[in-house]
Amino acid sequence: MGLTTAMYTALSGLNVNQTRVETIGHNITNVNTTAFRGSRTLFQTQFAQTLSMGTAPSDNSGGTNPVQIGHGAVVGTTQRILSGGSVETTGLPGDLAIEGAGYFIVQNADGRSFYTRDGAFVLNSNHQLVTADGYRVQGFGVDENFTVVPGVLRPINIPVGSLNIARATENVAIDGDLSAAEDVATQGSTHTSQALVAGGGGSATATTALTDLRSAASPTVPLFATGDTITIDGATRGERALPRQQFVVGQTGTTLGDLAAWLQQALGIHAGAELPGNPGVTIENGRLVIRSNAGQPNALGIQTSDITSTNAASALPFEFAQTAEAQGGGVFTAFTVYDSLGNPVPVHVTFTLEDTPATGPVWRYYLESGEEGATSRLLGTGTVSFGTDGRFVSASNNQFALDRSGSGAASPVIFTLDLSGVNGLSTQTSNVVMAEQDGYPAGTLTSFAVGTDGTITGVFSNGLSRPLGQVALATFANEAGLVAETDNLFTVGPNSGTPTIVSPGTMGSGLVHAGALEMSNVDLAREFIGLITSSTGFQASSRVISVANEMLDQLLMTLR
Repeated sequence: MGLTTAMYTALSGLNVNQTRVETIGHNITNVNTTAFRGSRTLFQTQFAQTLSMGTAPSDNSGGTNPVQIGHGAVVGTTQRILSGGSVETTGLPGDLAIEGAGYFIVQNADGRSFYTRDGAFVLNSNHQLVTADGYRVQGFGVDENFTVVPGVLRPINIPVGSLNIARATENVAIDGDLSAAEDVATQGSTHTSQALVAGGGGSATATTALTDLRSAASPTVPLFATGDTITIDGATRGERALPRQQFVVGQTGTTLGDLAAWLQQALGIHAGAELPGNPGVTIENGRLVIRSNAGQPNALGIQTSDITSTNAASALPFEFAQTAEAQGGGVFTAFTVYDSLGNPVPVHVTFTLEDTPATGPVWRYYLESGEEGATSRLLGTGTVSFGTDGRFVSASNNQFALDRSGSGAASPVIFTLDLSGVNGLSTQTSNVVMAEQDGYPAGTLTSFAVGTDGTITGVFSNGLSRPLGQVALATFANEAGLVAETDNLFTVGPNSGTPTIVSPGTMGSGLVHAGALEMSNVDLAREFIGLITSSTGFQASSRVISVANEMLDQLLMTLR
């Protein structure tokens, strides 16, 4: 029985070393498999035959140890090596590597979840991030404000080339110099029309109907009829052409006062008791009187041919003559703001020196829309004050509302004018420009990048960047308990514990590196050594079988 037992014991040595070679072969085969984690085969002694349990020490004996004969080895376990592999840079935005604990979560078409360290992801035709086998990568989405919503897993969608976005302007920063050496703006230009009368012969007033309005030089010829269109085109303000505007008699207004109010808006004149020069469009002694805002940059240029009518009898209804020139210096600038749909809207800003008190110069700024056809051009006016050292002190009424009714965009666009970057020293000339504004036109998603916390940031053609989602990781109480599947995938095992879904870098999970892949953690040198020792063990076990066989042959020969 002893020799036969020896052969079977040696056979167990053949089996375990064969299993170890199989494990090593699997490791070496996957030495270049993305994120592969190698395994090791561990042996245990097989049961031992006990011939004697031994005896305890006594007064007459020192005791004896157990006498046991082992019966070989068995495979105790094949253990997965959980150390991470090195990271290889690829430069591809869809490639992700995990540094630390955790697994990417993917789902097949049936909604079954798998876990993987293989981050070689690409975008499919539905703009979803998927594995090479089409499993959809899971993560956290964003709400309508592009804020990541954690806790709810969903397929990660990155609509490159199809997602469009715009941003309405909220802040505009102005930079430059407003020279205190400019002349104080005391008055604007004044233009006066010919005498106007009503049909009864009296001087025209604000209540005079436009259909009853006549020139005093031709009191029998009405200037307008219901439905006539009055167009102002070619007028200038500070030598800048004003947008073309139209007034329809009976629709836009019916009286001379309505026309005066429309002209005030169309010419961009800001009225108010606090403004120097008494600006506005008034009716005085039967004449239309147009006074611009104070300062040469606000001076109006109005020719008789600039205001026309579709009434053939009075195609040029008004004859304006300039009766006063604008006084005072200033400067003009323009910038563009954007509404919620990304539509650009030009805004004009005129600065004039209003006062030079002992506390420092005070400038006034006038804002109006430069958009042609705008129903309300005037946005507002305010002041900016400087100290005696020319440094910015404060600005008043610097928040403006731009009407976007009828455009489909959110209305109004409310933006704040930041003038803290402007100086008030006595420079040679005044010069101001827009330094920056935070609105953007419509842009298309062109690329994306993934941060170490898994946040996917989309970059748009207009320069905007917005979060599009976040890659989620799953961690396990016993990572070694996962069950390996094909295609670099794992599933939950009886001893792995349930997955904990977290954001990268939280609750013990690792960080994500974009444009990189985790390599296999197989150590070829160690595997080759294992091959040698396994081969040696296999040969030695086979030698035991050969020796036992020879001894049996000798025994049989003796019995003959």
